[in-house]
This record gives sequence, C-alpha cells and structure tokens, in this order.
Amino acid sequence: MSVRQRNDAGDKGKLIVVGLGYVGLPMAVRAVEAGYSVVGVDTDDLRVKRLGACDSYIEGIGDARLAAAADSGRFRATTEYADIDGLDVCVITVPTPLREGVPDLSFVERAGRSIAPHLTPGSTVILESTTYPGTTESLLLPLLEQGSGLSAGADFHLGYSPERIDPGNPDWHLENTPKVISGIDAASLRRIEGFYGDIVERTVPVSSCRTAELTKLLENTYRHVNIALVNEMAMVSRQLGADIWEAVEAAATKPFGFMPFRPGPGVGGHCLPVDPSYLSWQVKRLLKRDLRFIALANEINDNMPDHVVRRVTRGLNERGKSVKDARVLQLGLAYKKNTGDIRESPALVLARSLLALGARLVVAEPHTDAYLVPLDITRVELTEAEIRSADVIVVATDHDAFDYALVERAGAYVLDTRNRCRGERVEIL
Repeated sequence: MSVRQRNDAGDKGKLIVVGLGYVGLPMAVRAVEAGYSVVGVDTDDLRVKRLGACDSYIEGIGDARLAAAADSGRFRATTEYADIDGLDVCVITVPTPLREGVPDLSFVERAGRSIAPHLTPGSTVILESTTYPGTTESLLLPLLEQGSGLSAGADFHLGYSPERIDPGNPDWHLENTPKVISGIDAASLRRIEGFYGDIVERTVPVSSCRTAELTKLLENTYRHVNIALVNEMAMVSRQLGADIWEAVEAAATKPFGFMPFRPGPGVGGHCLPVDPSYLSWQVKRLLKRDLRFIALANEINDNMPDHVVRRVTRGLNERGKSVKDARVLQLGLAYKKNTGDIRESPALVLARSLLALGARLVVAEPHTDAYLVPLDITRVELTEAEIRSADVIVVATDHDAFDYALVERAGAYVLDTRNRCRGERVEIL
C-alpha cells in the first residue's frame, strides 16, 4: 500500500527523521501536522532534552508549534534507534561537512547502518543531506541492503530530495518551497512523491537521484559564484569612486537578465562554503579536471574576512589608533541575519582574526545560544555604553534586532559590511 493510499484511509504511517537540525526538525514538525507519527533521532543529547521540554532551538519552529506536535502524541525525539521499528518512511537529514577539503559522509554512513536493520518490505528511505552525485546509489544503497538483507527497488524504496531550507526567511519555508524529488526507480519515485505530497505544496520530480543531487550543488554554486562576483567588485568600487550597493540596487531594476546578489564579509552556513566544494571534489576525482569558477569563488569569498580586517586596521590608523588593544564591538556572529547559525560563519572568522591581532573584542549576538559561542569570544548586550566605549563597531551580521539608529548616533567609527547604517562616521564595505 502506498503512502498516498494510507493517507486516503486516514493512516499516515510512521516517519523517522534522522538529524533534528535546521532541516530535520521542520520536517518532523510538519509531518506531525500532516498526520504522521514521527520519531526524531539525533546524537545530540542536549537537543533531545530541549525537544522533550518543548524548547525549540530552530528559527521558524516556535515553542508553541513544537508543543502542539508533542501534545498530539505523535512526536518524540530520542538518541536511540531502538524505537524506529515499523517505520514506513525514513528521511535522513544529517550533516555532510568538509574535512580538509574532502567530503565527510560518515554521518550518512552511520545513519544508513543504523536504519538498515529496521527496514521491512515496503519501507521508504529518502536522503536529504547535501552530497555529490552518486551518493544515494553508490554509498547509501549498499549499506541499506547489507544491513537489512533486502533489495533496493524490489523490497524497499530509496530516493534523494535536496533540502531547500533557508533559515530566517519569513516568506519561504518547507511547506511552500517546491521540493525536488527523485527515486532509484519508478516505484520509488511514486512512493516518495506521495510522501512529499503530504508535506509540501509542490513537488518537482527529476529523472534520477544523480540529477537531484546535482541540482542542490548547482543551486548553491550559482549563489556562491555570484556572491564572489559582487564581493570582488566591492573590494575595488571605493577606489573607483563608485558605490557597489547602489549599483546592485540600480541593476536590479532591469526586468530581465539580472538577479541581485549583495556583498558581505564572506559566506557561511551549511551550504555555500561546502556545496560547491563537494561538486569540484567529485569532478576532480572522477573526471580529473578542475572547476575553475568554483576555485576562484572560493578564493574571493574566503578572503573577505581578511579584507574586512584590513579595512578595520586602515580605518583605525586614520584615526590615530592601532588595532592592537583597540576595543572592537562586533555586531553578529551568525552567518546570516535573524538566525543563530554560526556554522562556517565568516563573522566568526573575522572575530578570531581581530583577536589574533590583539584587539579587545566583544560581540553582540542575540540569536546564538550561549553554549554555542566559542569560549574565546566575549559576548555583550548592545547598549549605548558598549557602543560609546568602542573604538570601532563592525556590523558583521545585520540582525533586525540591532538598534542601528543608536549605533549611528553613538558610535565613533562604524564599519558596516551589510549596508544597514548611515552617517558621517559610517563606512560601508
């Protein structure tokens, strides 16, 4: 019986979500709302305890929404795989980081080995973690078959659907973002389309798992390359006597052939610093060639925190100060506004670079949980006293919670990498 058939009968079945981060938790909560019984598995004991207390750590999933899922009696989180027997669908949303430039799929491998003994005929497994083309069929499929004694396609269904979560985006979320889906065969694709048809408004089937895997890498490589383009222009526009921010907004009025990307202190998060390198690594490994656009984009974007440090150093020098022993107030550690995610954050790189130069750095970051902030970084509230005591305020992440009018009024020198401040004492990246 397909997922869709079970849905029509009023029985949505049992969903397992492996990995309860920015991708997995919204999936789990949405599935509960759609009528599934959900068990979320995560290796982080603190996360599981917080979920048990209906204390959300993900923007977009408020405590009330989490409590409603728990009160339904159809959601619970655990660190153990012992309770996933009888699963109908399993969605894997575990991290896939880079380790010294090489994809680390150990979390996917561990999830596959842990899930496999619990598969039964008719089960469906979907990988959502970002990865290179071929992972679903070449890596995950054999692990599931070996651990279950079942055959993919004949006995259980398998596919890939790239996640498209954009933390902090008020307009686009899991439900209304089109979902690219794929399966290892036609039956798997039908089953996966039936499942996601309950979760999202629109599905976009593609012909193979490899194409779906490439789709995710293409989307983020496109962003990575175009951000690098405007970042490089930002580094020279001042010398040309031009305003890159104004130029981007003017160009964005063209109704065709242009999409606006804006400069900043670098790229971060779970996608842009990682996904393009997954693609270039696989191309280098299999085809023995380099993807030059990706290499150049990496070079430019990785250099942006250093560029900001140079601007801070020069600005202080022009004011008769040295970066060493200067009091620096940095606004933000997260990689994007209105989130607490500091993974691969250029703001974190910037903070540590300033500390290494001897700056007396303090950081205002209202979104990131205290236990996630590195111990070498001092966290403060954004107050007028903190602003007035700073030799320079660096806007690294443009959270809406910051009082930019107060920063403009009380700050002696502001370097704004996000174009949020105005005034005679403000320099824009």
